[in-house]
Amino acid sequence: MASHISNGAAANGSQQTFSLRDLPKSNTFTNKLPPDAQYPTPASSHKAERSRLGPRLVREAAYTYVRPDSFGKTELVGVSKAALQDLAIDPAAVESDDFKDTVAGKKIITLEDGKEPGDTDIYPWAQCYGGYQFGQWAGQLGDGRAISLFETTNPTSGTRYELQLKGAGKTPYSRFADGRAVVRSSIREFVVSEALNALGIPSTRALSLTLAPEARVRRETTEPGAIVARFAQSWLRIGTFDLARSRGDRDLIRKLATYTAEEAFGGWETLPAKVASLEEQDVKDPGRGVPKDDLQGENEHQENRFTRLYREIARRNAKMVAWWQAYAFTNGVLNTDNTSIFGLSIDFGPFAFLDNFDPNYTPNHDDHMLRYSYKNQPSIIWWNLVRLGEALGELVGAGSRVDEKEFVEEGVRKDWADDLVKRAETLIEQTGEEYKAVFMAEYKRLMTARLGLKQCKQTDFDELYSELLDTLEALELDFNHTFRKLSYISTEDLDTDEKRKDVAGRFFHHEGLSGTAGSEEDARARVANWLDKWRARVVEDWPNSPEAREERFSAMRPVNPKFVPRSWILDELIERVEKKGEREILGHVMDMALDPFKEEWGWNKEEEERFCGDVPRYQRAMQCSCSS
Repeated sequence: MASHISNGAAANGSQQTFSLRDLPKSNTFTNKLPPDAQYPTPASSHKAERSRLGPRLVREAAYTYVRPDSFGKTELVGVSKAALQDLAIDPAAVESDDFKDTVAGKKIITLEDGKEPGDTDIYPWAQCYGGYQFGQWAGQLGDGRAISLFETTNPTSGTRYELQLKGAGKTPYSRFADGRAVVRSSIREFVVSEALNALGIPSTRALSLTLAPEARVRRETTEPGAIVARFAQSWLRIGTFDLARSRGDRDLIRKLATYTAEEAFGGWETLPAKVASLEEQDVKDPGRGVPKDDLQGENEHQENRFTRLYREIARRNAKMVAWWQAYAFTNGVLNTDNTSIFGLSIDFGPFAFLDNFDPNYTPNHDDHMLRYSYKNQPSIIWWNLVRLGEALGELVGAGSRVDEKEFVEEGVRKDWADDLVKRAETLIEQTGEEYKAVFMAEYKRLMTARLGLKQCKQTDFDELYSELLDTLEALELDFNHTFRKLSYISTEDLDTDEKRKDVAGRFFHHEGLSGTAGSEEDARARVANWLDKWRARVVEDWPNSPEAREERFSAMRPVNPKFVPRSWILDELIERVEKKGEREILGHVMDMALDPFKEEWGWNKEEEERFCGDVPRYQRAMQCSCSS
C-alpha cells in the first residue's frame, strides 16, 4: 500500500501526527444544528434497520444521522500525502485496518468496537439541502451518497475539517438513486480535488480512493463502485439555505447563518467591516477585524452582521471563480447545491480544464444552452449568490431590528415590510458590486503573475489579457501551455520581428494550425504582435540583466503549471486503473497533480512529457455526463 501514497507535499516535519482513531474529533455541526426528528439521536439511528434510513422528505432539519453501508470486498488504491499532512494523519497509519475499514465505510471509528452509540456520541450524518438546477427549483436534494464521519482539527494549523465518504450508501436524500459512486467519477474527483488545491484554487479535498468491485452500480451501464474519503472546512452550500427558504423556515435560516459565521468562519468578528463605498474600500482585503462591540451596529444602510456574513460568502466565491477563470477550470454543473458557502470548488461532475481556449466551452454534454460554460461562470456564481441573498433577505433587510424579540419570534410587521425589502435589495445590489470588484482584483492579480509582471497597469487588461485571450481563441491555441511556454522566453528572444515570428511557432500545436485559424504567416504575425507588447511590459517591470531574467523565470514557473489533469489524461487513467488493473499509474499521476509546477517527477520521463505535452488532436474539448 505504501507505493500508493502520493508524494508531492512537504514532509510533515515536526508536526504532530496521529492514527485515524487517535485524531482529535468533534461533532460541532450536529451539536449546533437541528437533527432529523425521525432519528434525533445517534442511538435512535443506529438501532434502526439500515434499509429504513433510505429516501424520504426531511423537514426542519439540517441533517440526518445515518451510518455508511457495507459493500463487501474493498481495495484501498490511493491516498494523498498532502491530505495526510493537512489532516495530521501519520502516513504509517494508512496500512492499518482502522484506516482502510474507516475510509471504506466498514467501521465507525468514533465508536468502540461492538458498542452502540449514546445520545451525544460522534456519529455519521448526511446533510439536508435543496437547490436550483439549471436555473429551475429542484426541491429537496441533500447528501444522497455522502456521509460525514466526524470533524477533526489539525493541532498545528488550527484548521477544522469535516471528513466524509462519497459513495457510502443510501441516505434520506438519495431520492431514486442508490447512494453509491462509480470508479470513473471517483478517480476524477480524487485527482482533481488535490490538483486544484496544489494549484492554489480553493477546493474541497480528497484523502483516499477505495475500490468496491463487488458493488455493482447501475448507471448507463453496470459499473464497479468506489468510495472517496474527502474533507473540507465546511460542506454547507447555497442550496442548504435555498431549501429552508423554500419552506419558509425562518428559524432554520437564522440557525444556519449563525452557525456559518460562528463555526465555519470562526466568529462574527472575522467578517468584513462595513463598507462606506466601493471607492473607499481595499477590495483585496477590506476592513477585517470588526470590533466585537460593533457587531450589532449599522452604517447608513443599516448593514448588520448578517449582511457582513453575506458579503463574506460573496467575496470568497468571487475569489474562487477568479482562480477558475485564471486557470481555465470549468466546473460544468454550477447548480446552487454545488456552490459552496465557504467559497470552495465542490462536487466534481463533468469538470474540465480548457484545452484550446474557447470561452463557450462546457464539459457537460447535457448543458445544451451553455449555461455553465467557461465564460458564464462568474455571472452564474453571482446568480447563485442572489438566491442566497433572497434566503438571507429578511435577516439582511431587518437592519438594526434583526435581534428584536418581535422580529425573531413573529417575523416582519406589515408597517415596515416595505422598508425591509428595499433595504435588502439595496444591500444585495451593493454586494453585487463588491463581488465584481473582488473578482476583477483577484483575476488581474493572478493574470499579472501568470504573465510574469510585477504590477498591473490600467492598460494591461485590454492590451495584454484580453488581446491574448482573443488570439488564443482565434488560433485555437492551448490556454495553460501558453503561459508555461512564456515562462521560458527571454526578452532577448523577442527583440526583433523576425525572432518574434519564430518564437510564435512554439505556441502552435504539433500538427500545425486548424483550418479555421487562417494562414500560418498571419498567425505568426498576430502572435508576434502580442509578444512585442508583452516584451515591452516585461522590460518596464524588470531590469535588463541576466539576473533579472532568471528571477522572472523563477517567479513565473511556480504560478504556471507544467501539468494539469486534462480530461484525456483522466480517461486514460480510468481505463488503466479500472479495466487493466494498473495501480501504480494512479500514484504517479497524483504525484504530478500534487506538484504541478515541477519539471519532472522521476518515474518515467517519456510518460511525464506525454501527459504534459500537446493534447491529442481528437481528445480536445472532451465532454461527459453528470452520471457518476
